[in-house]
Amino acid sequence: MKNLDTPFIKSVKNKFKFNFFLFLKLPAVYFSGIKVVEFSDQQAGVSVKYKWFNQNPFRSIYFASLAMAAELSTGLLAFNAISEIKPSVAMLVQKMNADFKKKATGKIIFTCIEGKKINNAVAQAIKSGKGKTVEVKTVGLNEELEEVAEFRFTWTFKQRHK
Repeated sequence: MKNLDTPFIKSVKNKFKFNFFLFLKLPAVYFSGIKVVEFSDQQAGVSVKYKWFNQNPFRSIYFASLAMAAELSTGLLAFNAISEIKPSVAMLVQKMNADFKKKATGKIIFTCIEGKKINNAVAQAIKSGKGKTVEVKTVGLNEELEEVAEFRFTWTFKQRHK
């Protein structure tokens, strides 16, 4: 599928603007060192690197920092799907499940490739006028391309009243 650079995607790709947004609206993400490394209408990659601020007592990345990076990889796709819709569409995480498979050290990149699934859920919510849920998966790999964690987020979408 053709890569569509929506206004939201363009704003995320502007590192200065996006980091300023993170600093103001998601300071925990900003200070944890979470970065967007890839973003299109179909997939998003978000990294988190082990450092003092996001460590746990076991010399690895604290699970909450992993969860923030994982959620952002799905949330970027969700926010992009609703960004230009009038009247606006509300989005919210309804559920999260995680499987931790390996100690998270070094740099971990979470990748979600389910943009199409999210876009379809938003379209169904608009068409039906009712809330729609969708479960999407993101996988975190370390620098050796070993799976560290898998998160599944259930997002809900509902168009606001006209």
